[in-house]
Amino acid sequence: MKNSALFAAVLVANRGEIACRVIRTLRALGIRSVAVYSDADAGARHVREADQAVRIGPAAPARSYLNIDAIIAACRATGADAVHPGYGFLSENQAFARALEEAGIVFIGPRVHALNVMGDKIRSKNHVGGFDVPVVPGIAESGLSDEDLIAAAGQVGYPLLIKPSAGGGGKGMHAVERAADLPGSLQTARRVAASAFGDDTLFLERLIRTPRHIEVQVLADSYGNVIHLGERECSLQRRHQKVIEEAPSALLDEATRERIGEAACNAARSVDYVGAGTVEFLVSDDAPDEFFFMEMNTRLQVEHPVTEMVTGVDLVEWQVRIAAGEKLTLAQDDVVLTGHAVEARVYAEDAEAGFLPAAGIVVDLSEPHGEGLRVDSALLPGLEVSPTYDPMLSKVIAWAPSRSEALDRLDSALTHTRVAGLRTNVEYLRLLINDDDVRAGRLDTTMIERKLPTLAFRTATDAEIAVAAVVLAGGAPPPAMADCAAAGSASPWHSRDGWRIGGVPAALPVELQVGNTASRTVLVRRNGAHSIVDVGENRCKISWLPSVGGSGVPRAVVDGVTLGTRLVQAGAIVWLTDAGWSQPVRMLAREEILQAQLASIARTEGAADPEVRSPMPGTVITVNVADGELVEEGQVLLSVEAMKMEHQLIATITGTVAVTLSPGDLVTANQVVARIHPALSGEPEEPAGSVPTEQEEPQS
Repeated sequence: MKNSALFAAVLVANRGEIACRVIRTLRALGIRSVAVYSDADAGARHVREADQAVRIGPAAPARSYLNIDAIIAACRATGADAVHPGYGFLSENQAFARALEEAGIVFIGPRVHALNVMGDKIRSKNHVGGFDVPVVPGIAESGLSDEDLIAAAGQVGYPLLIKPSAGGGGKGMHAVERAADLPGSLQTARRVAASAFGDDTLFLERLIRTPRHIEVQVLADSYGNVIHLGERECSLQRRHQKVIEEAPSALLDEATRERIGEAACNAARSVDYVGAGTVEFLVSDDAPDEFFFMEMNTRLQVEHPVTEMVTGVDLVEWQVRIAAGEKLTLAQDDVVLTGHAVEARVYAEDAEAGFLPAAGIVVDLSEPHGEGLRVDSALLPGLEVSPTYDPMLSKVIAWAPSRSEALDRLDSALTHTRVAGLRTNVEYLRLLINDDDVRAGRLDTTMIERKLPTLAFRTATDAEIAVAAVVLAGGAPPPAMADCAAAGSASPWHSRDGWRIGGVPAALPVELQVGNTASRTVLVRRNGAHSIVDVGENRCKISWLPSVGGSGVPRAVVDGVTLGTRLVQAGAIVWLTDAGWSQPVRMLAREEILQAQLASIARTEGAADPEVRSPMPGTVITVNVADGELVEEGQVLLSVEAMKMEHQLIATITGTVAVTLSPGDLVTANQVVARIHPALSGEPEEPAGSVPTEQEEPQS
């Protein structure tokens, strides 16, 4: 039942899985939920699950989810008397909290003073040092220029870490090993910080070797009561973005747990903190009894479910109750950590291609459920995942009495996670949590980079490729639409199986791209009720069994063995999925094949491709060269950003570049963004042809 002291309606100023998660607690409390959405999210899951939803603008975050005026207008239009900001976007924005206060709307978060002090890493580090909170050695002052930082770096010592004073999530952070690398790294860090946070202030810290990232969850009310709910281990990170989190940490003993918890509470008390917050520490693996303050996140954390599962405390509920003026009824002695919980973040990214962001439409979906499992998800069948926003799709969380059992349960859950239609990191997550060092609890924040080259990603088998080729060649009902096959479509005049009157079926060549590999040709022919496919030197005989349970997905039999892999077709792509692994098999169009053949004629065998393509859909951030400029092989031409990742595109050869893109332009995956006319010995330089200027907008 709704508590009369709580709110009539709460607007959730966010999207994705966190919006769905907040809406779930609001429903349990009997509070009306209001969702906001951009044009790109009109069909999103959080929009469907809320009691009411309001459009706030186009896809670009600056014109929708970051538009303070639009969100306040939505509050007034719906009668929402409070706002839950989730995380990211406006969750730590002082101007937003102040604007809500002026509008008479409650901000479900800390007061402006806490946001002000803790929102600036330089200010917060200097502040908490006076409240018995240990800090990392470094230089943290406002207004330091690149020259000032370079001059001070010698005193800090190498290796060091460049950090932006504003924001979080690892954006703009750079490790620097040598003095010679510092100037260039400072320029990049300032550009990223200015773009992400509107503030390019930087500071330097000593880089702690083999560090572990330990954070402590705190709760504080308006009456001076502050408690902590134990720690989370967040050391498994890539590019300063957390991938796997767990609670509690296997590193800390009870004495250290008590000390680090008290330090976190001191940090919260120092700013009269109200609500849920997280204090983050670095702990050296070599000296686990020593810890250093990094920052305080004045919001809910992505990884908060692991704390909820080991304490039984709903953090969102307490955020709402505290914001409504209630006192904490929990004392520190009431907080007991039971069992172990591990969370894996499911991202839209291609792990094999350097974790490039991925986009697409979810054509087949299955998420795990069962004892000790929780899934916080924004996924829906048919959902279009846009490159406009953060790539996180869902979180899979497992609880068990022990750490090893929790990891086993999480691994099992990931095998039952199926997302077809775009690349995800699920296979990578399984490889990571089954690593011997991870299983033994030997963790640090640089571990993933060291382990990645040794991870063995699965590739499609010849049998799987053969079945996909048959589907794409029209030799079987498209699995995603098997129940839509009309009688007329079975006519030989509509078939692409090589059928001919009175003759042996012809071998139909099918050009396929499997995952990220180069294209290859397979031969497909029909032989009665079977298909015969030549994949390299292997010949596969394929037949079909009916679908199971009315799923509409037929089962393939290859050389007498039923294929366990699930196949789902989406246009010219067949998605192969099995135990968390997925891979697309794409049939190349005739135009693509012809263009590739013509391009290969124009250059000698083995020479680099003069066309520079974007490996991902996104937005052009910088253009480093002018059209017609002479460029060197390896020179940076432009940078593209998608899903919080910046990717630099470089010249593949030396020559004259043709580029007509500008910052802010949108590009699609595999789009030609520049062409280079090779520089030939003794030949005067001539401008190459211009790049097509038509840009395709991300679909909404």
